[in-house]
Amino acid sequence: MTSRTFDTFIFDLDGTLLDTIPDLVLLTNKILEDVGCPTRTPEEILSFVGAGVRRLIYLALPEGSSPELQERAMDLWNESFHDYYHNTHPFPGIPEMLDDLRERGCGIGVVSNKLQAGVDLIMAMRLPDKVDVMYGESPLIPRKPDPTGIQQAMKMLKTAPEDTVYIGDSPGDIKAARNAGVFAVAVLWGYHHKHDFAEQDAEPDLYIESPDQLIPLARACSE
Repeated sequence: MTSRTFDTFIFDLDGTLLDTIPDLVLLTNKILEDVGCPTRTPEEILSFVGAGVRRLIYLALPEGSSPELQERAMDLWNESFHDYYHNTHPFPGIPEMLDDLRERGCGIGVVSNKLQAGVDLIMAMRLPDKVDVMYGESPLIPRKPDPTGIQQAMKMLKTAPEDTVYIGDSPGDIKAARNAGVFAVAVLWGYHHKHDFAEQDAEPDLYIESPDQLIPLARACSE
């Protein structure tokens, strides 16, 4: 555990704050059925998660699928994702950890590769009023590991890289943190194994196994 403390905590969403895989599996397979393609196993869909919706759709469709089919599947996603949230829930200890950080006066943000509309929807339903700023993929915010989302969140939270932690469950999250110049924390309750980080040259500054392990990193800003 590091002796450093921070006043700002920015989080990935899927696999870090929320367990979204059950709904992603249902939605992805519904779209595949609707466009006449074979469905995928939960394990396959899990392996496609992390680089944004378009990448997920591209990988889930059969190899060699036409651009027209990919766009049709993406349109179906945009039309349907609002209905796929019933099985999505925070990981154990997440709401309590966010409340603790807020009580200490820390800034809290989310930067996700979900589309912005998806971030807004699922946060309002499952973690309402828990964070100060939220960014998903949009024309102005590219997918991670591009650091733009983290940098914009820091700007809105009026903080600096040396005072900021980015927390995620994937090697891409750690690379985004590095690109933004912030302290990088990898969670081990998400969708990636510890060896994935080393294999992709994305070792974090710290691994944690439970949300409460973030609390010692928090500077008591409210005091």
